[in-house]
Amino acid sequence: MTELHYMSATELAGLLRGGRVSAVEVAEAHLRRIERVNGEVNAIVTLTAERALDEARALDEAFARGREPGALHGVPIAFKDLTDTAGIRTTYGSPLFADHVPDADALVVRRAREAGAVTVGKTNTPEFGTGSHTVNAIFGATRNPYDLGRSSGGSSGGAAAALASGMVALADGSDMGGSLRNPASFCNVVGLRPTPGRVPDASPTLAWFTLGVSGPMARTVADAALMMSVISGFAPTSPFAVREDGSAFAGPLEPGVEGMRIAWSPDLGGLPVDPDTAAVTARATGVLADLGAKVEQVELDLSEAEDAFRTYRAWYYATTFGGLPRDGLGANVAWNVERGREVTAADLARAERLRSGLFQRMNAFFDSFDLLVAPVSQVPPFPVEQPYVTDVAGTPMPDYLAWMRSAYWVSVLHAPAASVPAGFTPGGLPVGVQMVGRPWADHTVLRAAHAFERATGHGAVRPALGGS
Repeated sequence: MTELHYMSATELAGLLRGGRVSAVEVAEAHLRRIERVNGEVNAIVTLTAERALDEARALDEAFARGREPGALHGVPIAFKDLTDTAGIRTTYGSPLFADHVPDADALVVRRAREAGAVTVGKTNTPEFGTGSHTVNAIFGATRNPYDLGRSSGGSSGGAAAALASGMVALADGSDMGGSLRNPASFCNVVGLRPTPGRVPDASPTLAWFTLGVSGPMARTVADAALMMSVISGFAPTSPFAVREDGSAFAGPLEPGVEGMRIAWSPDLGGLPVDPDTAAVTARATGVLADLGAKVEQVELDLSEAEDAFRTYRAWYYATTFGGLPRDGLGANVAWNVERGREVTAADLARAERLRSGLFQRMNAFFDSFDLLVAPVSQVPPFPVEQPYVTDVAGTPMPDYLAWMRSAYWVSVLHAPAASVPAGFTPGGLPVGVQMVGRPWADHTVLRAAHAFERATGHGAVRPALGGS
């Protein structure tokens, strides 16, 4: 039998609900795994071992008294260090908040806890989630479990690495420009960027901002859907919250992709892509075709998303972090704040026109296709000491954002997008493929991802770490 620390969340939930294993046994197995491998990976930066065992004991006692278990009863989870957790240190990866302990849980935390999940700690993130490489001045870098000399991606790199190395069964991620999808691709796990509003936020300053979302990360698509069944659903704290109950994600992920019309874009309209990454992602089209989908390579131009994304992102940074001490911010955050202070009303008007036009064109595009398939990231995992990718397939990158275009152009579309394990480079580095659906078609994305996952088995390949 698979060791408890590498069982899927769905399997664990079934064993726990059936009384075949206790929540304490599951928690202890994962805490042992954390002790064994986290020193090498540095994925979990605040460990709550005693609290986890207390939560597990309480769950076992309630279960013994006949209380109906929740959907995540006894399933170990860790939350991103951007996500507020009441009573647990949450630093946002910033020295300015090194000792910060929130008073209240974020919505995803509250819903997961109410469903019975056991919190084992917090996962590493770059400062305020800035960039697709998980490193900060408090905790250092998170390393890729498949190659400890490589980046785990970001900004949910701690979450992805913890999942890949068996430290947790589920994790949350957040995604503005690829922060959930990129680390999933780098670490051979699953990440879903839901349609904005599926997992409502409660921002007191940017309630209408739709580029940043929270979503599930897991080792299987079924586990991501299980987590969505808990954390999604309407909440009045968001003005664009989707009025569909999370239970909609609790159903089966069949049928697969047979009869689906799938568009394949190898470069999203001319983006440079590393040859090894390109070769792995291209093989996904054959798998989908063999599963009965109608796959067509398309010429797609998403370049207008560049200006729209950068303008909105800069404005977000100035609005959110502009009031913090300049000398307390890292270089990436400070750079984004300065760009935001340069944004004018004319810039925002242009960005809105570009994004609106792109939304309408893609709406027409999805009249002809059920799904868009493309690379998640333009490169495989890069050296962990490297701050960011400076060159992609011979094309210089002008700044630390530019190499993430294959992810952040998709963010502008208001669409659900999943990263699913697609294989490995000749050097053994994981590569994911990105599946993008029409806005609000999250179920279609999960169905396709599940079918692809089952046909390939790439996600079942574990890193050679700590005895696996």
